[in-house]
Amino acid sequence: MSKGILEELKARGLVQATTDEAELAKALDSGCVPFYAGYDPTATSLHIGSLVPTTLLARLQKAGHKPIILVGGATGMIGDPSGRSDERSLLDADTLAENLAGNRRQLEPFVEFSDAANGAMVVNNADWFASIGYIDFLRDVGKHLTVNYMTAKDSVKSRLNDRDQGISYTEFSYMLLQAYDFAHLAKHHGCRLQVGGSDQWGNITAGIELARKMNGQSGLFGLTAPLLLDSKGEKMGKTSKGTRIWLDPARTSPYAFYQYWLNAEDADVDRFLRMFSWRTLEEIAALVAAHTESPHQRLGQKALAEDLTTWVHGADALRRAQAASQVMFGGTLEDLSDADLEPLLADLPSSQISRSQLDEGIELCDLLHSTALAKSKGEARRLVAGGGVYVNNIRENDPTRQLGASDLGTETMIVVRSGKKNYHIVRVG
Repeated sequence: MSKGILEELKARGLVQATTDEAELAKALDSGCVPFYAGYDPTATSLHIGSLVPTTLLARLQKAGHKPIILVGGATGMIGDPSGRSDERSLLDADTLAENLAGNRRQLEPFVEFSDAANGAMVVNNADWFASIGYIDFLRDVGKHLTVNYMTAKDSVKSRLNDRDQGISYTEFSYMLLQAYDFAHLAKHHGCRLQVGGSDQWGNITAGIELARKMNGQSGLFGLTAPLLLDSKGEKMGKTSKGTRIWLDPARTSPYAFYQYWLNAEDADVDRFLRMFSWRTLEEIAALVAAHTESPHQRLGQKALAEDLTTWVHGADALRRAQAASQVMFGGTLEDLSDADLEPLLADLPSSQISRSQLDEGIELCDLLHSTALAKSKGEARRLVAGGGVYVNNIRENDPTRQLGASDLGTETMIVVRSGKKNYHIVRVG
């Protein structure tokens, strides 16, 4: 059993608030504590904001504690009002089922499932809410928490004060549902701790209160982590173009995921390394010191991107992301394959030509025009003659140059570039 896990989490910036910190530290240092984090299936994929509670799951399990992953088959049909200024869209049953399957599949690699005392388990709150009638819920659960208590919580108060939006009774009742989750898990699975983002504080403390009043249970705890904000205090999880960064590689490629962290601000590097990297705090301190001395080398960002891409997508995905990045910075395509360039297709324009077209020969200037890297053939000739055109990152300066099968950069791809940043991938098939 690892000692001082709560202090470790605090040193890594993963603790915003706790209930009864001294007793929680004592419990975590004295034996296996079953704990849970909840995930509502609002989309088929989790996003990088979900890495905060997921990191808590993984770190607490490595310290000897038992993770209970709750997927909200019931609460997901309503939506948590915490941290929101508007009503969530309600999901139909088929969408919810698809989202649940995707979320569960994504979460399973982050923790270990085994018969050990601290082996992880997955539960779905639809399994217990499905058998509870509305009248039964009001009588047996609702009577224990007053409206005064619930409206005093920030997640509800902020919406009540918004005259334009307000809060529906549906979302208002969400706190009761999540509170019941904690009480149920405490009674049936011995769960003693709920972890989540700082916007969950009201729901977590309501669960502790409900378990005490309903079941006479004590010794339950809550721990919240800071929300994932950048150095400017803005929520993270989207690119500058407004594209969300998902954990599903089909929605955000490992290359785009890698690039997102590679472009982190210097002011965020230390905090994110401590939160998400599995390096020791001493290793991180040394790395940050080296980064501070030579920020232009971006040592911190490279380590952050490497560590997170490996953790979320695996070592092979990291290698491919780095290979693709090398191409984008003018590196050689030597020893690269289609699979290495595949991540770039999600972010770069591409077009397709037939193998017979390539075998017959294609004039480079025609290709530049057809791929919109040049507005006309005349402009294409001037670009080539001026040394501003590259094929597979090799400069070309002959306007009459014909491309053939020997110009394939990988099995079926040719990378054409105009200037420093205008790339186009030509696929041959």
